[in-house]
Amino acid sequence: MQVVDYRLSLPQVRMLLIEPPNVLTSGNMELIAEKIVIPELEAHLSRARLLAQLEQSLKSCTATIISGRAGTGKTVLALDFARRCDRAVTWYKVDAPEGELESFFQYLIASIRKERPNFGVETLMPLLLTADGDQISMLAEAFVYELVEGENKPLLIVIEDLHLVCDSKWFVPFFGRLLPLLPSNVHMLMTSRTMPPAPLWRMRSKQTLSVITEESLAFTRKEAIELFGYCALSSEQASIALEHTHGRAASLVRFAAMLIEREKSVATTGLAASSDD
Repeated sequence: MQVVDYRLSLPQVRMLLIEPPNVLTSGNMELIAEKIVIPELEAHLSRARLLAQLEQSLKSCTATIISGRAGTGKTVLALDFARRCDRAVTWYKVDAPEGELESFFQYLIASIRKERPNFGVETLMPLLLTADGDQISMLAEAFVYELVEGENKPLLIVIEDLHLVCDSKWFVPFFGRLLPLLPSNVHMLMTSRTMPPAPLWRMRSKQTLSVITEESLAFTRKEAIELFGYCALSSEQASIALEHTHGRAASLVRFAAMLIEREKSVATTGLAASSDD
């Protein structure tokens, strides 16, 4: 596991605070610009084991889902891979109101337009404005058509927090049609707190979809020791933390931070006692 250091005091895995949202317009909607911007992290850990799985998925499948509860490291892994994949990258962070068909696709189209400015103009946008429940497959096919007819440079489309729209009526018809049709130079990487609905889950057997589960996201003992070693903490401390956190990324980082602060406090107390003497 390689550790990427952005020269911070602690290797904490968290998102930067976001400034008040900028607004852009797409179709008849006002969109929050930050939702289609690749996030910045103060620091993160590169985990070769998981990056290798994503690289293999990129070669053999059209899509990947990283599935796990909050704090398991989904976004960090997706961002790390996006920085390394040698492709143009688009990013869309889903929120619950985007369960509505038009809202979701306006954001998705806007995110792709940052890399392919003409995406969606020819067929997709007109169809979106008139599509109903019976035309979802047609919408998926139009989406693929725009990808194929657009620029030929390889593209990674990242959709974060997909679980927030998994219950929408259009979800399975759209993604069930879309994922098998994606061109070879386009890969869709999705993060979700829950497993996708069964029709998508079954695509694993057809080498269309690769899934990285919460179990895979959990730190191994070796990875935990390397993380704690980077923080100048012992392998024994790493083993104890691993037992308490079950390898969950955010919990391990908090445990390490707690130990570092405790050791600083002990050192400060010791210095104060020495000066009193």
